[in-house]
Amino acid sequence: MTSCLAAGTGLGPRSPTRRPSDPVLAALAGKLRAKRKDCAPLAGKSSLNRLEHAPRGPSRYHKIGHDGAAIERLFVNLFLEAHKTPPKQIILDLDATDDPLHGHQEGRFFHGYYDCYCYLPLYVFCGRHLLAARLRRSNIDASAGAVEEVERIVAQIRTRWPRVEILLRADSGFARDELMTWCEANGIDYLFGLARNERLVGAIADGLALAEIESLATGLAARRFADFAWRTLDSWSCTRRVVAKAEHLPKGPNPRFVVTSLPTSAIDARALYEQVYCARGEVENRIKEQQLDLFADRTSAATMRANQLRLWFASFAYVLLDALRRIGLRHTQFAAATCGTIRLKLLKIGAQVRISVRRIKVAMASACPFQTEYHLAYLYLQRAAF
Repeated sequence: MTSCLAAGTGLGPRSPTRRPSDPVLAALAGKLRAKRKDCAPLAGKSSLNRLEHAPRGPSRYHKIGHDGAAIERLFVNLFLEAHKTPPKQIILDLDATDDPLHGHQEGRFFHGYYDCYCYLPLYVFCGRHLLAARLRRSNIDASAGAVEEVERIVAQIRTRWPRVEILLRADSGFARDELMTWCEANGIDYLFGLARNERLVGAIADGLALAEIESLATGLAARRFADFAWRTLDSWSCTRRVVAKAEHLPKGPNPRFVVTSLPTSAIDARALYEQVYCARGEVENRIKEQQLDLFADRTSAATMRANQLRLWFASFAYVLLDALRRIGLRHTQFAAATCGTIRLKLLKIGAQVRISVRRIKVAMASACPFQTEYHLAYLYLQRAAF
């Protein structure tokens, strides 16, 4: 299934573009020959259906199933094993996105912001590494369940890396007192966007005025930064550090705010916003790879449990291609390529496959423009295996 999604053949056995006797996929699955003469080597749509709808507990009538907790732990374990030595600091990016629905799936709700019926999955990334993909209903706050998910991930990371510094980074949808209080109580730093309001804008009125004067004089964008202690009227339990960007664009004012636990002695306001917080936008590209390239939005099953499994399949496909990109394609032109580009240039190409008693031979055209990348990927992957 994971190989099917990575190769772009859709939801594996249910994909109309995938043949049950595909020799390359059969080789990856380790099943070149079927156990029965009247069956194909690879599983059919019925196998996937049984896996999606298998009961939670053991049953004599179901021979296949999945352990959700073990799958969640595996994502973090793969991230930890990708590092030879513990890093000094890691940044965990949290983000929620929409997964539009076009049927009457379990848990569907209309979301006013996205203007559609959808799920609201929660993603957690560390750089390009995927740590969690949790499918959720959309009639909840964007941060719902974030404390439990982060608590699980942090506990697993600190078991292996007890001294690593952890910073949570997210947009204003996660600037909730519950999550910030948990971080403060557990020695986790955070940097969250903060939704603007009249009180916050009023606090930087002088900076906005100076930025407006400079912008009108130059015709370009101008910005100032402010750093101050802030507390909401009733939703926060304590005073926290807020950094404000007082910016004026040619089309008008553009104030922005973030709240953080990082002290002023560690990083100044400008660097905190421009170098650390703005880098949060990179997680959007990772989510696009999941949904646009790897079919994470194919949640058309009737139950949320089955759709969660489909999301995990797409997530494993991402982990597979990211490992290929990180290990096999480093120092090549595809070192920073998206999963879609890697698939188009290196995986979905014509080849002649010959199967003999002792080997499987894949012969590609001698005019293939990416022979060097194939050769380097082979060497890097072979070296990583030992």
